[in-house]
Amino acid sequence: MANTRFQYVRSFELPDPLLPNTHLVLRIDGHAFHKFSDAHGFQKPNDERALQLMDKAAQTVMEEYPDIVLGFGESDEFSFLFKKSTKLYNRRQSKIVSMLTSLFTSAYVFNWKTYFPDTELRYPPSFDGRVVVYPGKQEIRDYFSWRQADTHINNLYNTTFWALVQQGGMTAREAEARLKGTLSKDKHEILFSNFNINYNALSERFKKGSVLVREILESEPVQVANPNSQKENIDIADVSDPVMNTQNVQDANPTKPESKRTAKKNKRAPPTVVRVIHVDIIKDEFWVTRPELLDP
Repeated sequence: MANTRFQYVRSFELPDPLLPNTHLVLRIDGHAFHKFSDAHGFQKPNDERALQLMDKAAQTVMEEYPDIVLGFGESDEFSFLFKKSTKLYNRRQSKIVSMLTSLFTSAYVFNWKTYFPDTELRYPPSFDGRVVVYPGKQEIRDYFSWRQADTHINNLYNTTFWALVQQGGMTAREAEARLKGTLSKDKHEILFSNFNINYNALSERFKKGSVLVREILESEPVQVANPNSQKENIDIADVSDPVMNTQNVQDANPTKPESKRTAKKNKRAPPTVVRVIHVDIIKDEFWVTRPELLDP
């Protein structure tokens, strides 16, 4: 940047580093998505195309930023957990929020035609983002439990509400009045008794949301052809070949010292792929089988 007399204006910029040695969670949320979903004819209560598009945008973010170890999405929002030791953008809050929210939004627009080939994008969607700092592992688990519990509560309500409207002939106001004060068991009963809908049989995507994790790519073993496979079947143990002294072999083929670059390359983490799964992240099993999520 040019060193001019105008450079003093930079002194008004405030540093915004996030507290070190803490867990960072970025939550990206659709802005005015009720209007957006109506304008683009999203199916109610769930449009699988829209949910898959959100998953794709989230995958794009995780593939670009390997410091993200976990993603969770429902409806028009996605949460991302960074590894505790991340130094991304020197942990500058404004940089993390702006860069990742921008990438998520552009990925959503870029992939729109893949999931909505027959629907023109009438106007650009927008998303807001925020980073929250959490002190420990339990708070992280509670955060994601909160989001998945919210997924279930919202989906059960929306499924029952739209059943009353679409199949029961009620207006939106009548459906709201019918559901006011009801408990989960009451909604289950309405769905099953009135519409023969077994809520427990619905897609896990709708009930549990989308969980994005990294899985190590298993490399297939390389099959090395045996050059003697086409020759006579000779017992190698019966062949009296001269045995070369090990020291002579080392002298004939001296091992080059491993360079720092090679050593660093060998220490790199194995290649991974971002998978979308729909599982329970409230119970212990998910976290016990993936201890790396909460490790530094």
